[in-house]
Amino acid sequence: MRSISSTWENLPLSTLTDIRFSNVDKKTEQNEIDVRLCNYTDVYYNNFIRPDMQFMEATATKREIEKCALCKDDVVITKDSEKHDDIGVPALVKENIKGLVCGYHLAIIRPLKQIYGPYLFYALSSPAVQRQFHAYANGVTRFGLRKADVGIVGLPVPPYTEQRTIAHVLGTLEEKIGLNQRMNETLEKMARALFKSWFVDFDPVQAKMEGRDTGLPKEIADLFPDRLVESEQGDVPEGWSIRNLAETFNLEMGQSPPGNTYNKHAEGLPFFQGSSDFGFRFPLNRKFCTDPKRIAQPGDTLVSVRAPVGDINMAQEECCIGRGVAALRHRSNSTSFTYYYAWMIQKQLRQYEHTGTVFGSINKKQFEALPVLEPTKKLVKAFDAQVNALDTRVQSCTSETRLLASLREELLPKLVSGEIQVNDITHSRAKG
Repeated sequence: MRSISSTWENLPLSTLTDIRFSNVDKKTEQNEIDVRLCNYTDVYYNNFIRPDMQFMEATATKREIEKCALCKDDVVITKDSEKHDDIGVPALVKENIKGLVCGYHLAIIRPLKQIYGPYLFYALSSPAVQRQFHAYANGVTRFGLRKADVGIVGLPVPPYTEQRTIAHVLGTLEEKIGLNQRMNETLEKMARALFKSWFVDFDPVQAKMEGRDTGLPKEIADLFPDRLVESEQGDVPEGWSIRNLAETFNLEMGQSPPGNTYNKHAEGLPFFQGSSDFGFRFPLNRKFCTDPKRIAQPGDTLVSVRAPVGDINMAQEECCIGRGVAALRHRSNSTSFTYYYAWMIQKQLRQYEHTGTVFGSINKKQFEALPVLEPTKKLVKAFDAQVNALDTRVQSCTSETRLLASLREELLPKLVSGEIQVNDITHSRAKG
């Protein structure tokens, strides 16, 4: 390993930042001020806190707001959790967000003049700093950090200009990852809109009933009937049937493998234990399993069946599914139709969110008993053909994002520790 430059220092967070522990709860109280609350899950599942996120509405006192209002370049970390390795997870506040306050179980790490906010975020994300947080986490059934513990965590500190350069390199990768994810979201919205038009609102059927042009090519328009008929689920297109899910979909419920077979080192199959592992089509921080008990195939739709019930994802490759996940596939072997149908029945699935004594869940018998609307096989095939190009682009963006995420994970600890310098990367590209 390269020795760290003499211009670098290793300093405790207490000398670099203003550390603030939040005690703002989720309650709404009279005579308090309305705020938006940045909660534990907002930080745990996101690298960045952005204005377009959906924040919980709550109230806080004037004093709490003065202490815990979030500012651009603040880094928020998790300070309490049920597992010690969930302590110290950071997220960077990208810009000032009006009325946003840091919630309970979190701490604000506000950079002082010597430290650049985005660099602080990446340094706190590095394995060396994360190990310190985990070592200082105290507890038996629940773990937490004291303010003094956060303050003694050591941070590698290069000159300010180098901090900015390191953050720029890693931030460029983040921006491309974010761009790909937003592109995927847009493509998926387009496919969902088509699915809703055909299989929820029955727009082509309605057009035929009103004597209007469907706007579809004739060979597709001919696949739709010209009237609706009554059914136990309301009016449906003539020739379509209402069946139980088990009659039209193959369903595989997950089973959790032994706990000692989980890892984050790409050993075994990608592992989905619950919706928290989903990400958008795939998680950036993936888990793996060396002893899978239940396996989903590429193209299967993954559905969370335990708290929360109904979140969906698509398996990009063969993967292990734990007890919080089920794999779904239409018996036509369609991948796209299955995925968007699972999106359509989320409302039915969400009804099981409040069942059970501890958390919501749906079992296989309940899942298979759900009523579903079955269109003709030709129409399912036509839908797949229409959205295939969109889903192919989603998969392409997903693959590129995975490569970028791997590069980021490889570069981050080396840049932050001084093992490699930005000039090395530039020189290597120039030679290539």
